[in-house]
Parts: sequence; structure tokens; C-alpha cells
Amino acid sequence: MAASAVNTISMLDSNMEVDKLTNEIFSILEKKFLFGYENQNNSLTGKDNNLSAPLAGKNVGAGKVRILSIDAGGSTDGVLAAKSLAHLESTLRQNTGKPDARIADFFDVVAGSGAGGVLAGLLFTRGNDGVPMYTAEEALNFVVNNDRKIRRSFKNGIFRRVFRPAKVFKKVFGELTLKDTTKGVLIPCYDLKSGAQFVFSRADAWEMEGCDFTIADVCGATMADQAVDLKSIDGNRKITAVGGGIAMANPTAVAITHVLNNKQEFPFANGVEDLLVVSLGNGDSDSGTGTGNVMSSPAAFVKIAGDGTADMVDQAVSMAFGQTRNNNYVRIQGNGIVGKKYQSIKDENMNKNERMKKMVEIAEEMLGQKNVECVLFQGKKLVENSNLDKLKMVANELIKEQERRKNSILPPVVLKHASPSPRTSSATTLSSASSC
Repeated sequence: MAASAVNTISMLDSNMEVDKLTNEIFSILEKKFLFGYENQNNSLTGKDNNLSAPLAGKNVGAGKVRILSIDAGGSTDGVLAAKSLAHLESTLRQNTGKPDARIADFFDVVAGSGAGGVLAGLLFTRGNDGVPMYTAEEALNFVVNNDRKIRRSFKNGIFRRVFRPAKVFKKVFGELTLKDTTKGVLIPCYDLKSGAQFVFSRADAWEMEGCDFTIADVCGATMADQAVDLKSIDGNRKITAVGGGIAMANPTAVAITHVLNNKQEFPFANGVEDLLVVSLGNGDSDSGTGTGNVMSSPAAFVKIAGDGTADMVDQAVSMAFGQTRNNNYVRIQGNGIVGKKYQSIKDENMNKNERMKKMVEIAEEMLGQKNVECVLFQGKKLVENSNLDKLKMVANELIKEQERRKNSILPPVVLKHASPSPRTSSATTLSSASSC
């Protein structure tokens, strides 16, 4: 018994010595490889282990991964989100002194559903000059000018078995694919073949050939209110899609999950404290108008479900961020005060210019409203700051992060990029560090 106790104590002492030695070794390694030494030839047992100054003033923290999430279309079919982005981009340009700055310059990941997916495509797809195809103001004009064309593209037939992408998307994006996006892109739909949500992903497109689709098809799928067939670039994957608003009206949660579980591209994102999330709603709910006509339209039930799901995601995400919510998570959403006004823009006989003007006015009014915060099991509450105030705060945080990365030695994002020669498998994918 005594011998056993002695052996146990001896083992504990031995383990403590090993732990102590291990800690010392890793402490030295950490200092050596993260901070540098004056004499790079020092050994672990050397006595001259002083910290050198080559990296003095450098920030060794990886910083925050910046996520933009855009809801599926609400009563104004994406105009509120587009107007929010136009205002944000204008503020970023003004505060940085860079008149050509784009939304994509300040975010690492974008997730968009429905009309939000279209905005993601417009703002994060690379044009011939290597920069995003659309500015935020141009994207706003696109959404407003093509509202009816986009909605009418999917009105012919109940379940079309052959997918013909909306001409307006094909005209804009041509044959560009998910691989032609500038940052991480996530756009959902619902696949009737598998009976599950399907998320079009830039990361998956680079990793697996069967996951690359044209942007025109992706936008058509996430906007579709009826079944459409589409296939991947290599023809190996086929899905029958209906819109992202049905599958995932608020894609914020999937964007956060993607970042925290994708260690290849986001190696230092371990929790919500390592994220900066901007979530954009798309206007007041159609079901909040008090017209009593909800029961007459099955589509209205789908919108109610989508609105409810979006709010639940907002509440859950807000709760997950906890005390860091004010600095790490911002939600922009109409608060219902102007909900009835959207009815005036649904008149199909309304003059196009008049309708466009009305849509923008409603979006501007929503931006001037007090911001809404969702509290789990307690519903929504108004805060003192307006949506515009929140966007200004977001712009400041995005600029801070941009500046911080200039002095960081660790890249927070390592996006997959094309290899010089044609790829035969995902194993040949090259990666490059991105610090902006």
C-alpha cells in the first residue's frame, strides 16, 4: 500500500516535471516564431532568449472575420438592404478618403438569400477589371429597375422541369461562376431532390468540381418561387431548387457556422468574439399590415414563415453574442411603423418611375427609424439609435479592422484561389493569404 502511494507520488512528480518542461518549450517556441529573436540561431537550451525588436509594434492577433448577411426579399424586395449597403459604402468611402472603395473590400464573407443573394452576386462577383462588378449604388439601381423583371421571370408554369435562368441574370453575369467571386460567398436555396437546404458556396466550388455553378443560375435558384432545375458546371450535380426565402430567409447562422468550422480559410476564428457580423433585413413584414387578407394567399403563409424564421435567427444569434453584441453583431431591420405603405407599391398598373421612387422612399424612411433588437422569448424592442446610426457605427468598426490588419503578422483569412494550371482535383487547389 505504501509502495503504491510512493509510486503514485513519483508519477505525479514526473508528470509535473514533464508538464513544466513542455510549457517552457512551447513558451520559447511561441516567442521564437511569433515574435522573433535577435539571434535566430539560438537553441532551446541557449541562455540568450531575449525578445528582439524586428516585429515591435506589430499586432500578433488575427483580428475579426467580417461577415455580411442579407435576408431574402421582404415587402420592398431587397431595396432596404440595397439602400443600407449604398449608405454604408458611401460612409466608408468618405471616412477612408478612398472614392473607389467597395463593400467587398471590407468584408471577408457574404451570405445572401433571395434578393439578398442577388445583391451578394452583384457586389462580390469579379468583373473583367478584377474588381467587383457593381458598386452598392449601382446594385440599388439594379434591384429597383429590374424588380418586376426578376419577379415575373418565375411566373410561367407551376413546376418547370427545365431551368432557364432569368434573362436579366444571364445578361449581367454571363458565364461567370462561384469561382469568380472575390470573397467567401454563401447563397441558399431548397433542393427538392434531396429534400434539404442547399447552400451554394465559393469554398465548396474550389474544393469540389461538382459544386461550382454559374452566378446567373445561383441567383435564379435563390429567387425562384417555383421549382427550377439546374446543374453544376461539370454536369455531375443536379438539383431542383426553390427560393432561398423558403430555405433560409435569414442566412446569418449559416455564415457564422461556415466561418467557425472552416479552419482552412479562417484558421483563427474560434468563437463569436472573433467575428464582426452585419445582418441586413429587407423591410417590414407583409403580414404586419393588418389587412386581413393573409388567408387568401398561400404565398403569404410562406412569407410569414420566412419572417418568423428570420426573427428567430436574429434572436438566437444576438443571444449567442451576449455581452459582445454591441461591438460584434449589428442587425438592420424595419420596425413595422411603415408596414402598410408597401401595399401602395404592389399595384401592377403603377407607373414604373413612380414605383421606383416609392420603393426608395420607403427604404429611406426605414433607415431613419429607430433600430430594432430581438430578445429571445421577449420579442422585439426599439433602441435609441436609428438604423442609420448603427450603419455609421458599423463603418467605424470595419475601418478599424482594416487598419488593424495593416499591422498584423497573422492573416485572419486564407481564401482558396485558382492554380496556374487547370485543376484536376481539389488537392491541387492553391491558397493565398488575405489580410484585407
